[in-house]
Amino acid sequence: MDDMRAQISDPAPRFLDRINRGTVAAVVLGLLVGGVVAFVAGGVLVDREAKGMQTTIDGWSTVRQCGEPGNDILMKAACARDWTAANLAPEAVYWTTTVDSAGQTLSGGHDYVLHFPPRGLPPNDAFWSLTMTDAQKRLVANPANRYAVGDRSGLVPNADGSLDIYFQTASPAAAGRQGQH
Repeated sequence: MDDMRAQISDPAPRFLDRINRGTVAAVVLGLLVGGVVAFVAGGVLVDREAKGMQTTIDGWSTVRQCGEPGNDILMKAACARDWTAANLAPEAVYWTTTVDSAGQTLSGGHDYVLHFPPRGLPPNDAFWSLTMTDAQKRLVANPANRYAVGDRSGLVPNADGSLDIYFQTASPAAAGRQGQH
């Protein structure tokens, strides 16, 4: 009986004894190469999906499909990679830009003005805000420790009802711009 148990319990070692070491190395190498190829191909496909789902208007981009039921796996992966938390468009729309009106990459070495004409603020039923982040979507450090401005920031409209929001390293008072800090 013990001989029978020994024969039943040790087929794996006998099978492994018959496998050539070159075969094992080839299988392991194949698994590693296949895993790397799958990882790279998946990244390329997700990147392509992310670029294809953007809507861009006047240099500002948004994605409205994230969170919608029925999205395929690539869109879900792109949304998860680029938007750690995204609401559906009726709840919130996130616009981003990395360039100025001339198409030049935004830089802390320049001053910028975002101008809204009279009655031209972002349409919404709740609130709007602007948050400055870097390319990795981290908040940009600044001396004022201010990371967002919006409709609840006490922004002062111009005499004609328009609104200018200044993005600059100097404080608005130092730059001769009162009320927008």
